[in-house]
Amino acid sequence: MSKEKIILGIDPGTTIMGFGLIKVVGKTMSFMQLNELDLKKYDDHYLKLKLIFERTIELIETHHPDEIAIEAPFFGKNVQSMLKLGRAQGVAMAAGLSREVPITEYSPKKIKMAITGNGNASKDQVAKMLQSLLQLKELPKNLDATDGLAAAVCHFYNQGRVSVGKSYSGWASFVKQNEDRVKK
Repeated sequence: MSKEKIILGIDPGTTIMGFGLIKVVGKTMSFMQLNELDLKKYDDHYLKLKLIFERTIELIETHHPDEIAIEAPFFGKNVQSMLKLGRAQGVAMAAGLSREVPITEYSPKKIKMAITGNGNASKDQVAKMLQSLLQLKELPKNLDATDGLAAAVCHFYNQGRVSVGKSYSGWASFVKQNEDRVKK
């Protein structure tokens, strides 16, 4: 009998955090859920980070994912946006690490490539491909939720490959892989 595994995919953001869950049995994946945490109504950046952390913990405690796949921030021109996105990703990762759920991070290009075969695909193209792959009846209004689901599907496709994104199995693993960035 094949072991069942649940993968939580997260597209971090301080305006909207998208997430999706898939179940994997053997070599078959199936859709569980996709949704988003809408943070637009909050002005306080620190409150947004707290809500991202709490929602990620809630998802972990509700669905017991075996692994988390998270989209890495892309390097844009706006440094402030990049900083906020990095913080959002960091608190989502901290939530997973605090519950000892292994995390793998993927670049947006790698996720798009895994889903569509094109690293420059649009959000809409990624969403339509996911709709076809997972037989989703309808797509959400905001495509941040499908971006989170795409991270989970990307992780499924990359299982067993030697070179995936950065992976962390816990705090010690994170610190060891980032020793050059940790002050002593």
